[in-house]
Amino acid sequence: MAQNTRDIRRRIKSVKNTQQITKAMKMVAAAKLRRAQERVEQARPYAGKMEEVIGSIASGSGSANHPMLVKRPVKKTGYVVLTTDRGLAGSFNAQIIRTVLNEVRGKSHNEYALFIVGRKGRDFFQRRGYPIVGETTGLSDSPTFADIKSIANDVVKLFQDGVYDEVILVYNQFINAITQVPVTRKLLPLEDVGGKQETVQPGVHTSKYEYEPSAEAVLDNLLPKYAETLIFSALLESKASEFGAKMTSMGAATDNASKMIGTLTLVLNRARQAAITTQIMEIVGGAEAQNQ
Repeated sequence: MAQNTRDIRRRIKSVKNTQQITKAMKMVAAAKLRRAQERVEQARPYAGKMEEVIGSIASGSGSANHPMLVKRPVKKTGYVVLTTDRGLAGSFNAQIIRTVLNEVRGKSHNEYALFIVGRKGRDFFQRRGYPIVGETTGLSDSPTFADIKSIANDVVKLFQDGVYDEVILVYNQFINAITQVPVTRKLLPLEDVGGKQETVQPGVHTSKYEYEPSAEAVLDNLLPKYAETLIFSALLESKASEFGAKMTSMGAATDNASKMIGTLTLVLNRARQAAITTQIMEIVGGAEAQNQ
C-alpha cells in the first residue's frame, strides 16, 4: 500500500509539472495571437486597395483577357497548402490535410501537384508519395513577404507558362481564438478581379487616369504581385489560426491536468484511508490475540 501511495504521489507531481508547461504555452500562444491578429488587420487594407486598382485598370482598359484573368479548361491543378512546422495545435493540421485529401480524391498524380508550407503537411504527404513540387519550412512566428516570395513566384510563373490551369489555396481562416475554418480559395486565374464596380453617384466627378507606358503593362506587373499578396495574406491568417488553435488546445490540456490531479488526489486519499483502516484492524486484532 505504501508503494501504491508513492506511485500516486509521483503521478500527481508529474501531472502538475505538465500543467505548468501547458499553462505557460497557453500564455505564450495568447501573446503571439494578439500580434498575429494585428498583422492580419494591417494586411487587409493593402490587399483591398490593390484589388481596387487592378479592377479599375482591367475594367477601364479592356484587359480582361489577360492570361492571369482568363479561365481555361482544367487539365492540371496546383494546390498551395499552408500547415505548421510544429504540433500541439489541436486539429489545425488535420483539418487542412483532410481538406486537401478530399480535393484530390479520385485524381491521378498527373492531374495535380502540391506546394507545401510547413513541416507537418510536407511530412504527411511526402510519406504517402503525393506529388510535392515545392516546399517552404522553418518560417518564423512573424513571417515576412520574403519568406514566401520564392514559392509565390514559382506558382505564378508555372501558371503563366501553362503548366497548371488553376491554382487553389488551402489554409485555415482565422475567425476567433476558438474557431479556425479550413478554406479553399481559387488563387489563379484571378476571377472576379474588377468585377466589383463602384457605383458612381449622380453629380460626383470621377477622374480618368492615363497609364505609362500602358494600362496593359501596368497590369502585367500588378497581377503577379497581387497573387503573391493573396498568398501572404493567407499565411498571416494561417499563423493567427495556428496560435488560436495552440492557445485553445493548451488551455484544454491545462484544464484536463487539473481534473486529473483532482482524481488522483481523491484516489490517494482513499488509499491512505484504506492503509490507516488496515493498520487499525491489525492493532485491534493483535490486542485481542494478547487478551485471549
